[in-house]
Amino acid sequence: MLNEFFLSLEYLPLAQHIGATWWFPLIESLHVVSITLMLGAILMVDLRVLGLAATRYSVSTLSRELVPWSAVALGVAGATGIAMFITRASAHAVNPAFQIKMLLMVLAGINVAVFHLIIFRHNVDWDPRINTSVAARLVAASSIALWIGVMLAGRWVGHIV
Repeated sequence: MLNEFFLSLEYLPLAQHIGATWWFPLIESLHVVSITLMLGAILMVDLRVLGLAATRYSVSTLSRELVPWSAVALGVAGATGIAMFITRASAHAVNPAFQIKMLLMVLAGINVAVFHLIIFRHNVDWDPRINTSVAARLVAASSIALWIGVMLAGRWVGHIV
């Protein structure tokens, strides 16, 4: 029954148009650019929390400046990802690389929620001269590892059939 749902997505006129025209490479390119922008912003905040980059800026300043960019880029990446998914939904749904990518994205989302709703909220005025907590550094390191995993799994999606 679930496979029928995925097949019905593939037969949508939009899915067929995307898959059969220049729209697919355009959407794929927009997906890559948006992910690059999103992960660049996330990486800068994570590296700052780890004390490895931008240490003259407070975490709150970097977060305030970069998180909005990351959120917009996530929206574009999500929309373009769905657009690509529907062109081969039934194949992607059973693709181990795609399943791993989705799992890692969920874990990365939980990690972001922990950072912003728990850790960051209690340290909103981090001073550039003050080291971040061990918990914050652990979440930042986890973020980097999870997003690397998402990217690697994403690259494998098209190569595992």
